[in-house]
Amino acid sequence: MTAPRPLALITGASSGIGYQLAQQFTTHGYDVVVAAEDDGIVAAAATLARDGASAEAVQVDLRTAEGVAQLYHMVTDSDQPLAAAALNAGVGRGGKFVDTEIEDDFDIVDLNVRGTVQLAKLVLRDMAHRNSGKVLFTSSIASTMPGSYQPVYNASKSFIQSLAEAVRDELGDTDVTVTSLMPGPTDTNFFHRAKMADTPIGRMRYKDDPAEVARQGFEALMRGDEKVVAESLSTKMIGLANKVLPDSAKAVANRLLSAPVPR
Repeated sequence: MTAPRPLALITGASSGIGYQLAQQFTTHGYDVVVAAEDDGIVAAAATLARDGASAEAVQVDLRTAEGVAQLYHMVTDSDQPLAAAALNAGVGRGGKFVDTEIEDDFDIVDLNVRGTVQLAKLVLRDMAHRNSGKVLFTSSIASTMPGSYQPVYNASKSFIQSLAEAVRDELGDTDVTVTSLMPGPTDTNFFHRAKMADTPIGRMRYKDDPAEVARQGFEALMRGDEKVVAESLSTKMIGLANKVLPDSAKAVANRLLSAPVPR
């Protein structure tokens, strides 16, 4: 009999880094459950189901406790234990804190922070009980700098980065590993959805390749690395610079990249 393929869960997987992470898993012998709020997740799953891989789509709003619980129960109803999870779903919103709508801020907090914490708690408890599993948190290079003109987004990623590193330490005496993926500006729909298309960072001609970001993140996850700054040399250099620059300088740099270009 053929051994069953391991199962992976990937959120925010209808496009961008999440979809490319799902491709990494299916290419490397995993079945996947892929989740997103938009109906593009159905087409994404259909594309991923190839070469013997199973790909199940779950269209769900992970900003809500009910949505997270629904996804978790659908995954755990399977006979396959969850071998890996990539907690990638997230949103952003550009603009001054005093000018943006509070509902947009709450969307960021509910999806990037609250929903991720809830799903991570459920998944990691199961993995710790089995003493087996791998979890990848999609953080960001933004986690290392104050986010002028996208303050709530950067703060949410700082939260996730701190959470991932702390939980990794707590689980250090187990066979469960936690890895954080820290992309820089990546060629996805993020900047359009965050209403940042008219900013210097949104207009950047050369952004990182989401497929390469995902490859580096997947390989770091498989190795059990603590974190990986991905993908390009320029992004890695930003990561190094942010280790030594004062927060005041990093806030100015973020403002210069994220403030709308005057018309």
